[in-house]
Amino acid sequence: MGCMSGPYLIRGSVSLPEAELMWRFSRSSGPGGQHVNTSDSQVELRFDLARTEALPQVWKERALQRLAGRLVDGVVSVRASEHRSQWRNRETAAVRLASLLAEATAPPPKPRKPTRIPRGINERRLREKKQRSDTKRGRTGRDWG
Repeated sequence: MGCMSGPYLIRGSVSLPEAELMWRFSRSSGPGGQHVNTSDSQVELRFDLARTEALPQVWKERALQRLAGRLVDGVVSVRASEHRSQWRNRETAAVRLASLLAEATAPPPKPRKPTRIPRGINERRLREKKQRSDTKRGRTGRDWG
């Protein structure tokens, strides 16, 4: 098997620690007959988020909170079985885990500063609304013979 393509960056200079990744390989599900899909190409990658030292403490807390629904005993797991080659599935799983952690550790968005609507815009809207209602009122068929 070739070498894995380098460390998977999460964000900035923080990357997935190769030593803390737990790999498991199993047969992909799906149709298969004689000699079909018999290689262990499905990959499950697990990462112990609760016990890792690779992430800054703030990121770790943020990720634990955001991924709470996905964690089993503080461990996050990702599966990949799209490709026929185990190596490509490993790549896919690692990239997926890295992007999942990048999303989970991202800082919360800045709060929106409410801005006031300029008075002119509001007045124009009300004026147009009144015009429209007058137009529609003019269409009622009361005055027609």
